Amino acid sequence: MRPDVIVINEADNVAVAMRDLPAGAEFALPGGASLVAVVEIPLGHKVALRGLAAGEDIIKYGECIGVAAERIQPGDWIHTHNIKPA
Repeated sequence: MRPDVIVINEADNVAVAMRDLPAGAEFALPGGASLVAVVEIPLGHKVALRGLAAGEDIIKYGECIGVAAERIQPGDWIHTHNIKPA
């Protein structure tokens, strides 16, 4: 069975959607927990694994790929509208 999301590095605070996640859909996380998509998250895009404060590092591949431009909720889409360069 194909996972809903993958976490590339255990230090990551985002996962990558392995299918389109409709807004309001519950999706499984590695390890058995689950989250609900705040908005639609397209296949291949990032989803927040936990709440992030404005200015907090976005971690993917175990590395900072940018900072939160605003407060981000668990299950929210991480994209150009809410991330800025570090």
